[in-house]
Amino acid sequence: MSPGPPTDEERLARVALTRVIEPGDVVGGRWLREAGAVEVLRRIGGEEERLPGVTARRWEGLRARAAGVRPERDLAAARDVGARFVCPGDAEWPLPLDDLGDARPIGLWVRGRPSLRIWAVRSVAVVGARACTQYGAHMAADLGAGLAERGWVVVSGGAYGVDGAAHRGALGAGGATVAVLACGVDRPYPRGHTQLIGRIAEQGLVIGELPPGDHPTPSRFILRNRVILASLGE
Repeated sequence: MSPGPPTDEERLARVALTRVIEPGDVVGGRWLREAGAVEVLRRIGGEEERLPGVTARRWEGLRARAAGVRPERDLAAARDVGARFVCPGDAEWPLPLDDLGDARPIGLWVRGRPSLRIWAVRSVAVVGARACTQYGAHMAADLGAGLAERGWVVVSGGAYGVDGAAHRGALGAGGATVAVLACGVDRPYPRGHTQLIGRIAEQGLVIGELPPGDHPTPSRFILRNRVILASLGE
């Protein structure tokens, strides 16, 4: 599904579409596969007949979102926090994400210095309950540290409970960790983990599908889990 490096026009269109199409939207993913990002953005943003698979109401909602996109501004906001946009066809794109088919991300906002694709080759997900016990948090931290010491990249969601403990364990061991957020990578969530996510961005990677400044929603938390799982290994 990634035939070659994206053109500048294709990349900019994908940046714009991260504000228009929700993560995991298989209808939007089919449009991208069949027509390409440039044409999809043109159709949504113009006076064209609506694309197949959506109601008139939803089409108008997409058009309203498209009217406000400013991809150059989003790229500038990302650069301000040391982030970049990685999309299918880039050398840094983890190939297992293509296995998601039409549900694969439009692109990923990546904050941090390491290569996401290289880190994904030897990575393992550690996720669990937010309201975990003290023992659960202790075990997650031990697991994160042990994996990091053995050269594994610990991938989790940056949340309270098990996620945060796993990240801290990996960081404490001087190892590699990746936080996959359900919001913009410039907007740490939960707020109580602002310092932790900032530390991950310095020592590891913070990634997400949503553009800078975007907020999490319940559905976005659920859908980001597919990225945590699908990006593992090559």
